[in-house]
Amino acid sequence: MKKTVSLFLAALVFVVCGCSSANSSENANKGKNINPQSDENNANNNGNNMENLTKVLISTSLGDITIALYDETPKHKENFIKLVKEEYYNDVLFHRIIKNFMIQTGDPDSKGAPAGKALGMGGPDYKVPAEFVPSLYHKRGAVAAARMGDNVNPKKESSGSQFYIVDGKKWTKDEMNMISAQMRKQFTAEQIEVYTTVGGDPFLDGDYTVFGEVVSGMDVVDMIAAQPKDGRDRPLTDIKILSTKIVEE
Repeated sequence: MKKTVSLFLAALVFVVCGCSSANSSENANKGKNINPQSDENNANNNGNNMENLTKVLISTSLGDITIALYDETPKHKENFIKLVKEEYYNDVLFHRIIKNFMIQTGDPDSKGAPAGKALGMGGPDYKVPAEFVPSLYHKRGAVAAARMGDNVNPKKESSGSQFYIVDGKKWTKDEMNMISAQMRKQFTAEQIEVYTTVGGDPFLDGDYTVFGEVVSGMDVVDMIAAQPKDGRDRPLTDIKILSTKIVEE
């Protein structure tokens, strides 16, 4: 178990300090499960009433994913809606995928990118201020903003466009205790319950802004995460966002 947690910690360091993003290492880390018994993500819903939230349909080359945007993170919500209405994400690739961890997209430089090209540095010429809300965490299906590493981004501001969806894994209570000790993070009873029964990426809490969650299409997220990839975690066969649209406000 210690080896498993240590490997995930190593992945966290790599993600924050050495790979892609709005400029450099805007990524996520590792983890696995939201509501396995249903494609409709309702894993506690972080206290939100899904019926009252803005929904966005993300149509990909492997299927559709619908996400709900949280009202508790208004700056991220407003920015995402703006980009959707501008059709900013059309033809953007999922440029980084890690099974049982997350899938990342939103780099405009990925449009039409040749095979093997390093991606993850693109985005608009602005960042979004961090909006950390304790009740919004990285359960399976969470949607969060990628960002540059702390060394160049001490305020943990989000990329203007890049985001990731948590694929995640289930953790044991012993593993959660170890993560809490090693990362010096305190988890609520609810978080521990969700991470051990539903799953997610507890390593990322408090470091990346969670601004939404998948409400349908987790099977598509799993499918994307499981695709063959190269050494940079880019899928060998391009997986793209065909279109995005607001389906409910």
